[in-house]
Amino acid sequence: MDLQIPRLLQIPENSSCFLFGARQVGKSTLIKQEFPKTRALYYNLLDREVLTSLRRNMKNFRQDIIARDKCKLTHVVVDEIQKLPELLDEVHFIMQELDQAPKFIMSGSSARKLKRSGVNMLGGRALSLDLGALTHREIELLDEFEGENFPLIKVLEYGSLPDIFLDFDQELVRDKLKAYYDTYIKEEIRLEALVRNLDAFSIFLEMAAEDNGNLINYSNIAQDIGVSHATVKEYYQILVDTLMGFYLRPYTRSSRKRLVRSPKFYFFDTGVVRTIQSNLSNKLEYGSDDFGRAFEHFVIRDIMLLSAYAKKDYKFYFYRTEAGAEVDLVVEKPNKEVYAIEIKSNSNPRLKNLRGLKSFQDSVPQAKLYCASLVQNRREDSGVMIVPWREIFRELGI
Repeated sequence: MDLQIPRLLQIPENSSCFLFGARQVGKSTLIKQEFPKTRALYYNLLDREVLTSLRRNMKNFRQDIIARDKCKLTHVVVDEIQKLPELLDEVHFIMQELDQAPKFIMSGSSARKLKRSGVNMLGGRALSLDLGALTHREIELLDEFEGENFPLIKVLEYGSLPDIFLDFDQELVRDKLKAYYDTYIKEEIRLEALVRNLDAFSIFLEMAAEDNGNLINYSNIAQDIGVSHATVKEYYQILVDTLMGFYLRPYTRSSRKRLVRSPKFYFFDTGVVRTIQSNLSNKLEYGSDDFGRAFEHFVIRDIMLLSAYAKKDYKFYFYRTEAGAEVDLVVEKPNKEVYAIEIKSNSNPRLKNLRGLKSFQDSVPQAKLYCASLVQNRREDSGVMIVPWREIFRELGI
């Protein structure tokens, strides 16, 4: 579509970098906006001819760069670098040996093949950046979605992959999401030979989606699928390495209470997880459990993405005692300030439903307590700041 949304992730002008992100989050679009072909050489490794040519003779890559107009072509872009990891040896050589070497922008939808195959990761000569699906801040940069016009239900139901978010045909959006899921299984998993038993992995994906945002029980999943505990851990790691989701680790710095030790896992996009759950045809209703879970997922994901874009170096956890007291998100800043945040999808959160915050404060007395919700105006109740959900980002400085 013609409509484009400015992105908040800044690709550095004067440094080479890896730009990782799940399929269709907009990596190529962002790179083309920042580094048009008038100033960059492009190599798209999804193009079979380009890939085959480089495989046959990688020295052509070096010769192209040597012969470029050094004044105009200051950057070299390699899309889907994981398709040809050996090319990184050439990149490294050029960086070290070539006078007026260009800066390299190397994108990929999976860091797994690069990190696990022992290839040259350029010895710290390239930054590593991650791009996610659209955040609420990026969506609000469009005039029609400012302020109260923010399409919360749409984002919770269908997610915020740019091409999908910008499409207003609901039937087509559902078809695109289903095709996205199929493509992930076929291209990312099968073609890259990431798992031996694709049927077991497909069942695992459905179970992981059902447990999205819950404590991971590796043993139960292993028993249901018929694989080992270690295999389930490896499957989750594949999701992380292919940028399909992220762990949220438990906060374990309290010595006063017995705390759970298992992590949670969240998929990177609310629409993708609902697709895997086969829930796209079910409308989300305010006040429903499904709405609450999707809203929590969305807010946590946005806090983590926007913090990374702003280079804040925050640490993220959840808190849960064995007795069941829980806080959705704990944010620890480098200066050791701690924010405990409950996320409630209603317009009148009650203090009795925020007891996890008080439990956390018993262990971390200096913690700042917040409830991010659908209230219209902020208020304080017994030391808990109850704020409209957008305000929690300002409170965190992102």
